[in-house]
Formats: sequence, structure tokens, C-alpha cells
Amino acid sequence: MKKPVFYDYYKDLRFDNITSPRYRHIFMLAYWPLFGLLFWFAERVLPVPVYNVVYTPLDSMIPFCEWFVFPYVLWYFYLIGIHVYTFFYDVDAFKKLMKYIIFTYTTGLIIFFIFPTCQLLRPVVFERQNILTDFMAWFYTIDTNTNVCPSLHVVGSMAVMHTAWHTKGFDSQKCKTVFAITTFFISISTVFLKQHSVTDIMVALPICMMAYYMFFRKETANYPPAVKYHRKNLRIN
Repeated sequence: MKKPVFYDYYKDLRFDNITSPRYRHIFMLAYWPLFGLLFWFAERVLPVPVYNVVYTPLDSMIPFCEWFVFPYVLWYFYLIGIHVYTFFYDVDAFKKLMKYIIFTYTTGLIIFFIFPTCQLLRPVVFERQNILTDFMAWFYTIDTNTNVCPSLHVVGSMAVMHTAWHTKGFDSQKCKTVFAITTFFISISTVFLKQHSVTDIMVALPICMMAYYMFFRKETANYPPAVKYHRKNLRIN
């Protein structure tokens, strides 16, 4: 039976060498439960005297549209998918993805602790009654409207796009375009479902661009011109 592509990389993994330079990237995944714990603390435990309401007049001009449930929910598979793919098929891209995530999500947490925010945009009554509005009514009950700026939904989707652009197998122009379009619809779904204000997106974007430069573009920019030109074929990491 033909072995999976990732077999050669992980075939020698054992408990006694998991901390070696070849495999220590596995421990970067520990950031996710740590983040989850800190986010839960910020949401459910930390006493907040008053939340800063995030609002812009443009928010009132954007109608609620339940069809954006599809790109909004796609985000979960989008984010998990890029982790799984890069972990097994492009370890270098996985390391950059995790550095990107650690930087951006930690920045978001710091903002939540220093400047707690909320939004008051959710509809009290839906104009239409269907399975999608029923889903959103349920989702509102489990997802608070606090700590919304920056939007981690936007940050996560940008992390996927930027990583995919520099991942073997996804770095063709066609794939880059698909990831850009997907990220766009996931990002705007947050305002059409009244999960976020436009401000939350605008604050998330510069954080993501900073991370992109730090962990992707900066390294590429340091290559000599000839290497930059042939980098796609040389697969230099």
C-alpha cells in the first residue's frame, strides 16, 4: 500500500525526539487551548464595569441577510483545514501560520482586556422565518456580543488566505484568487449577520497586514532578486 505523502516527515516521530528541531513545531498547537482559556476568562470571568459600544453609521445601512450563514460557518472548516493541511504537507508554512496566529490572536486578547467592546446590532425580531434565521437565533444564544473588536473571524480568515498564498499546492494564481474571494465573503458575512461592526473589520485588517509582513513578505523580501524570480520553482524555505 502506498504511504501518505507526509509519512516520510513524521515516520521517525517518537516521544524521545518530539522536542527535536524537526518536530518541536507540534507544540505550537498548544497555543489554541491556551487562547481558548484566556478568551473564556475575558468573556465569562473578567469583571467589566462598562463595555465600549462599537458602531458606525454604515452598520445601520447594511441589512441583515441570513444567507451569509454559509460563509460564516465555513470559517470553522477553513481555519481547521489550513492547520491540518500545512501540518502534514508543508511544515514550514505551518510554522509561519502558527506564528501569525499567535501574534494576531494575542494582540486581539490584549485589546479585549484593555479595551473591552460590545456591539448592539443584532435584530430583536427577524423579518423572515426560516431555517437560517432559526440557526442565527440559536447561535446568538451561545455567542456573546462582547469583545468584538478586532473581529477574530476576519483575523482567522486572513490567516488562512495569507498562509495558503505561501503553501505548496495552493500558490498558483487561480488558488490565490479562490482563497481571496473566500476570505472576502467570510469577512463581510460578519456584518451581514450582525455579528460585528464594520469597525471590527477595519481594526483587524492592519493587524493582519502587520503579521503578513512579519512572517511571510519580510522573509521573501530578503531574498536576492534572482532567488525571488525563481523561488516558485526552487521551493526555497
